Amino acid sequence: MTEFKPKIIAFLCSWCSYAGADKAGGQKLRYPANILVVRVMCTGRVDPRFVLKAFREGADGVMVLGCHTGDCHYRNGNMKAMKRMRLLSRMLPQFGIVKERLMFNRVSGGESELFQKLATEMTENITLMGPLKIEGFVKTEGAL
Repeated sequence: MTEFKPKIIAFLCSWCSYAGADKAGGQKLRYPANILVVRVMCTGRVDPRFVLKAFREGADGVMVLGCHTGDCHYRNGNMKAMKRMRLLSRMLPQFGIVKERLMFNRVSGGESELFQKLATEMTENITLMGPLKIEGFVKTEGAL
């Protein structure tokens, strides 16, 4: 039996969170290699359907990391994302997905250690939960 390694999709704001993740890599901070980064211009552009598609295509967890309040390069995109992800997390159980499989948080470009911490925590939590299995929800294995 092989050890479960969760597939985690991370939608990262290009201006802040992606820069934090990039800095973590530049500083050689260790974080789990199972995080698949999707760079977006703003988390305000992350449609809840993108998150559901990630789950459908094999993700065991999804992270959406944006700018801190007041730091959004697009004024209020991060606040839109926060509201959408809050609503989506309340809807996930209707799809058979526990809300803890979705993380929304904020990471600035200088917070490489915070990115490392969140990525590690998410991986540890999803590993404890095990693979995502959803009845009536067809996962496309191998898509990610």
